[in-house]
Amino acid sequence: MAEEEYRKIELIMALRNQGIRDTNVLRALERVPRENFVPPSFVDQAYDDQSLPIECGQTISQPFIVAYMTEKLQVGDRDKVLEIGTGSGYQTAVLAQLCRRVYTMERYRTLRQAAEQRLADMRMVNVTYLTGDGYKGWPQQAPFDRIIVTAAAPDIPDALVDQLKEGGIMVLPLNVQTGELEKPYQQIVRVTKTEYGLEEETLIDVRFVPMVPGVAREM
Repeated sequence: MAEEEYRKIELIMALRNQGIRDTNVLRALERVPRENFVPPSFVDQAYDDQSLPIECGQTISQPFIVAYMTEKLQVGDRDKVLEIGTGSGYQTAVLAQLCRRVYTMERYRTLRQAAEQRLADMRMVNVTYLTGDGYKGWPQQAPFDRIIVTAAAPDIPDALVDQLKEGGIMVLPLNVQTGELEKPYQQIVRVTKTEYGLEEETLIDVRFVPMVPGVAREM
């Protein structure tokens, strides 16, 4: 067995031990070669359960967080999913294993183009890409069954709520307001859109890069 396969199996077992129970999510992570999504200097750490730096000052999320957020998103095989923050394309690739189509947005053109090439090389054909402002979402393709945001926002963006179907679910990290002497942190929140408004569920503490409006000048 190749070393990557052995380390991948160890990671999947560790995720199960941390409470990830959705077998479809675990299988999706098992099928996606994380070593394809990290810089060459970090390939030996591809299956460590930690976030890693990528280009443009961004990160590839810790595998547990990818699995956790995906599990909480409750993706079905007929769902249309909007992802805000393509990054390396790793979370995109996991989602693409689970749903009908992923629409993924990235404010850095270079990141988007690199992710698009990676997933094309992996023959993932159910992903559509856009360089754009995540706060504005993708109204031309709305509504979406599911929305996932992979950067921390101060509040739930109104445009994303508008683009979520009734009955749809959005999972995103939000900044938590703290006192002057307290260290700021973030929490993952799951939002369900009902006919009466939004139902919000606070989940776990996390650390994500900030969600920044606009398209990046560094392209």
